[in-house]
Amino acid sequence: MGRLKNQILAKVLTRFPKLLDKIIEKTESITVEGIPWTPLKKPIKDCKIALVTTAGVHLKAQEPFDMLDKDGDPTYRELPSSAPREQYTITHDYYDHTDADKDLNIVFPLDRIRELKLEGKIGELAEVNFGFMGHIDAHHIETLVKKTAVEVADKLKRQNVDVVLLTPG
Repeated sequence: MGRLKNQILAKVLTRFPKLLDKIIEKTESITVEGIPWTPLKKPIKDCKIALVTTAGVHLKAQEPFDMLDKDGDPTYRELPSSAPREQYTITHDYYDHTDADKDLNIVFPLDRIRELKLEGKIGELAEVNFGFMGHIDAHHIETLVKKTAVEVADKLKRQNVDVVLLTPG
């Protein structure tokens, strides 16, 4: 019943965004020191690009994100850029992904990045991209910030990624 409730709530909040604004106003914010930005050191046409999505995207063969934990799932899934689009799915109850189910590029623009590479507008696409579930709350925030995000950042560095495109769900 919990998943159905989440899915209905996501559809209602999509149609009535003022309700979401009220919820956000009551949510305690997290303060981050400094600006998480690094300027490019070379032209974008020479850069290796990776996609990181918080839309709950994963391969159908991978374990779905945990929709039973009301505080979300701070884990991630490795998303190989070589996998055909048909092998991907979305497991996320906290937003209405009806349109993204029809065209995954809405939240995980793998085809668009491939096109940019073919056109010579970017250098390379990372071999492995990453999917998270965007609904993270309570004790999972610390896990996300101190463990899983650090692991993914390290994996991106090891791939020599220059630019990360973060896409929400």
